[in-house]
Amino acid sequence: MGITGASGIIYGVRLAEILYNMSLLEAIIYTRSAERVAKEEMDRTLDDMLRIGDVKVYREDEIDAPYASSSRIPYGGMVIAPCSMRTLAAIANGLPDNLVTRAALSTLRLRRQLVLVIRETPLGIAELRNMLLAAENGAVILPASPGFYHKPKTIDDMVSFVVGKVLDVLGIEHNLYHRWRS
Repeated sequence: MGITGASGIIYGVRLAEILYNMSLLEAIIYTRSAERVAKEEMDRTLDDMLRIGDVKVYREDEIDAPYASSSRIPYGGMVIAPCSMRTLAAIANGLPDNLVTRAALSTLRLRRQLVLVIRETPLGIAELRNMLLAAENGAVILPASPGFYHKPKTIDDMVSFVVGKVLDVLGIEHNLYHRWRS
């Protein structure tokens, strides 16, 4: 999974913890911008938050890491949470300029699941076009938009809803939120 410099670092950290507890997390790649946002939003370093068992953690500039090659892309795919608009644009336009975007483009090249958890508002025409292009290239665009029908009481409840939606896309069973009942 990737974590980039958009607001909402908590989504990536929570998803990493959950995937690790399900034995489904192979590695985490993060950007320099994600480090800055984590410090600002959570008053902790991303390195501290990503010390999860024996999971390999890579920085965006580690181009010699295994995930720089499509031969090392996990069968289950990749999630980028949160996904910055810069990362979205690079993926949408096929620009493998760091380890996150190289791994994402390799994931799409192999027709594996790529989920981009975007967290930006409002959205301009450029961002909407990049989302459409990324979706046409095979990515799933999953806005970090919590629902309220499950009556969240805490920020944790709202984060769990979005992370649960990511797991839904990946076909992973969970009980992070109560599903809609009519």
